[in-house]
Amino acid sequence: MFASTIILGAILSCEEVYLPKPKGFNRIDLPEPRYQILPDTFPYKFQYSDHSVLTRDDSKNAERFWVNLTYPQFDAIVQITYKSLVDPRNQPQVLLNEAFELAMKHNVKAYGIEESLIKIPNGQVASVTELEGEVPTQFQFFTSDSTHHFFRGALYFNTATKNDSLAPVIEYIKTDMIHLLNSFEWKY
Repeated sequence: MFASTIILGAILSCEEVYLPKPKGFNRIDLPEPRYQILPDTFPYKFQYSDHSVLTRDDSKNAERFWVNLTYPQFDAIVQITYKSLVDPRNQPQVLLNEAFELAMKHNVKAYGIEESLIKIPNGQVASVTELEGEVPTQFQFFTSDSTHHFFRGALYFNTATKNDSLAPVIEYIKTDMIHLLNSFEWKY
C-alpha cells in the first residue's frame, strides 16, 4: 500500500500544470508628433503630421483638391475632400446632409456616436463625429465658411485589427486631426 502511494505520488508530481496566459496587447510605438504645412497649391491650408504621407486622391470620383493623408506605420488613411460652394452644383445644405449621412450610415455597427462642434482659430466651427465599435471610420469632421468652401475628412484603417486594439493609434491620429483643424485656414 505504501509503495503504491509513492508510485502514484511520483506519477502525479511529474505532471505539468498548464495555466492560460493572460491576454496581451500588441506593442504600438507612437512617434512624437511633428507637423508640416500643406503645399501652397490648394484653396485651403493646414498643418499635417510628418508621420503621414500626403498624396492626391486617385479614386475614380476624386476631384481636384481631394487628398489622402496616409499613415504607413499604422496602415491608416485620412481621406480629405473639398467642394467649392461657388460651383452651383455644390449646394451647402446638400453637402451638410451628405456629411451627416456618411457618419450615420455606420450607426448599425457603432455602439457609440458622439458629435460635437469645436470652434477653430480661423473663427469658424468644425463638426467632429467620433464613432465607437467595429466601424470602418472612427473619426470624421467637416467645416465650411458657408459661402465659398466645404472641407471634410474621415479616418479609415486598412486592417482587420479590432478597434479596441487600435485605440491608442486612433487617439494618436485624432490628435493629429484636431491639430489639422486648429491650424486650418481658407485661402480666398
